[in-house]
Amino acid sequence: MRYAYPCSILRDEEEQRGTGREAWVATFPDVAGANTGGWSRDEALDLAGDCLTVALGMYVKAREDIPTPSPLAEGQVLVAVSPIVAAKLALHAAMREQGVTNVALARRLGVGENSVRRLLDLRHRSHIASVNKALHALGRYLVVEDGTTLRKPEPSAASTAV
Repeated sequence: MRYAYPCSILRDEEEQRGTGREAWVATFPDVAGANTGGWSRDEALDLAGDCLTVALGMYVKAREDIPTPSPLAEGQVLVAVSPIVAAKLALHAAMREQGVTNVALARRLGVGENSVRRLLDLRHRSHIASVNKALHALGRYLVVEDGTTLRKPEPSAASTAV
């Protein structure tokens, strides 16, 4: 699966009315709890990637399925997680699909269960080779793609209100 999600970045009209200050809100319709904002559209977009990683990490921590990204809609921006985060999410998904526990994967890899727990922790700095080795133990492999920034045409000014 590709771990790149549509993100809506809209002007926060309520903040504008309340404080007179420009603000922007970034939301990911497919990922519960993935909301952030910034004082400019660029700042909101910059923060959106970190926000997405944190929210997807909550799915891993709760041992839930990772949401499937929907198609990009008009006015949305595609935000992808980093390659190491994508690899860890793929490992989590493979383990869930196959019903493999941390302990079982640790046995296959000849490591302690703590090592597997760290491989699944999106905040932990793991080596991509270690995550790839774990994926191989589950019969999976990584594919890295080079893509362009995918953006649908910007909406008209009238449709940017929150």
